[in-house]
Amino acid sequence: MPLTLAAPAEHELIVKKSRFLGRVEPCADRAAALARVAQLRAEHPGAAHVCWALLAGGHSAANDDGEPGGTAGRPMLDVLRHQGLDGVLATAVRYWGGVKLGAGGLVRAYTDCIAQALLTADKVERVAQVELGCELPYELEGRLRRLAEQHGAVLADVRHEARVHMRFSLPVTARAAFTEAVDEASQGRVGWVRDSSIASP
Repeated sequence: MPLTLAAPAEHELIVKKSRFLGRVEPCADRAAALARVAQLRAEHPGAAHVCWALLAGGHSAANDDGEPGGTAGRPMLDVLRHQGLDGVLATAVRYWGGVKLGAGGLVRAYTDCIAQALLTADKVERVAQVELGCELPYELEGRLRRLAEQHGAVLADVRHEARVHMRFSLPVTARAAFTEAVDEASQGRVGWVRDSSIASP
């Protein structure tokens, strides 16, 4: 089973006066990765480069952000792959130190700052999640919320119309127990709608 991270981890590396701020963190998809990279650019306006690599849901992406091709994003991606990770974003913010490192030096620096960050990271098994949607009478909403909490189901959306429409995200391994408990407690008055599997830490 692939691993993901329980929380972000960071490592700072100084190479010939250049500062590399390496960071690894859980990340669901490319959209979330791009948003995080944009946030880092805003936080580090004086940085020369904000390079990144992503492995999520079987998809990968890498960006050198102006560094010579293949010297930043790809080496960071290789570190994530080597450690069997998924749902993880690696970023490296570089502050230019005035000394050129050469292609080999850049590859080593970007690889090391991510590898060192991962040494302190808390790795956990990546459990597949399932989304379940249902509709129910208003008087059952409170009971369903309590059952969801007991079974580790997170409320993703709720709409109050003629009936209450709720959508939950929970580990796929907890699905059967949750739906059985709801069906029993509601005496079959909760209607389940089509669900879909989603990859999520």
